[in-house]
Amino acid sequence: MRYPQGGGLTPERQAFRERIRLEAAERFAAGASNVQVANDLRVSVRSVQRWRRSWHDTGSEGPRSAGPVSRPKLSEALFAVLEQELAKGPVAHGWPDQTWTLSRIRTLIGRRFHKSMTLSAIARMLHRHGYSHQVPVRRAVERDEEAVAGWVKETWPQVEGPWRRSMPGCASKTRPASR
Repeated sequence: MRYPQGGGLTPERQAFRERIRLEAAERFAAGASNVQVANDLRVSVRSVQRWRRSWHDTGSEGPRSAGPVSRPKLSEALFAVLEQELAKGPVAHGWPDQTWTLSRIRTLIGRRFHKSMTLSAIARMLHRHGYSHQVPVRRAVERDEEAVAGWVKETWPQVEGPWRRSMPGCASKTRPASR
């Protein structure tokens, strides 16, 4: 598995995939072909070829998963500090409004931890920790919800006009009565 955080798999699913890899190594030792192993284990032939190559080079432990190829830029401890900084709000960090953007978070990470991250990496990291992107609702400060509700209820039906009658229409561009 070459994805951060185990590819988003549960520990049970990770263990299941590891058992499949080790079973493939046993079948390699028994002399089974790549296609036969792929069909029996219901995996791709390309994966079996990769596992066989690592089995040939390093033995029965070769097909075992090596874990993620890269560590996250921010450890769990640093992310906890980042969460505390985000909770303080953007104004506490010198921005004029209360909106966190990815570029602001990137600037905060650079200032606080002296690390550089791309915007997409920050978005994935935040999503992985349960954050979701949100767009602020743009409403006038002077908006009166009661007045809007009253207008929709009383004035709008008069402006909208009556519904069409439910009778068959005519496809002709001229009225039938004018003929």
